[in-house]
Amino acid sequence: MDLSKAKVCIPSSSGGHLTHMWLLKPIWSQAVERFWVTFDKEDANSLLKDERVIHCHYLTNRNIPNLLKNTVLAWKVLRKERPDLIISSGAAVAVPFFVLGKLLGAKCVYVEVFDRVDKPTMTGRMLNGIADLFVVQWPEQLEVYKHAVNLGSIF
Repeated sequence: MDLSKAKVCIPSSSGGHLTHMWLLKPIWSQAVERFWVTFDKEDANSLLKDERVIHCHYLTNRNIPNLLKNTVLAWKVLRKERPDLIISSGAAVAVPFFVLGKLLGAKCVYVEVFDRVDKPTMTGRMLNGIADLFVVQWPEQLEVYKHAVNLGSIF
């Protein structure tokens, strides 16, 4: 995919997941257009002050009401924005964007987090069969995710 012609959506929890995505700036900064979906929290707002941001509902892990709210948000945002690529390292906010994004024709790239070496994350388990490209950062993670690609550490 030629990112210079692509619109990219980056749904991410704040904190470490957002840091993971920020470290991929050499990749996503090539996109002709991009937008972030994250929590309205100080760390995210500070880091993304010069980026286009859509705020999603927080707390997401194991919170069914906010999962449903974020699913409705994802449907509205994705139908309006029509991104070519969705890239994320999680957490739960990524799930509805990947599922609905795939239905709308977007390519999805999931990057498993750096600090999980030998056990899958909940988000990783849910998105392993959905993502067009599932990236891990440790060789040991290839045992956990059979169809993953190890591209090494992004740190």
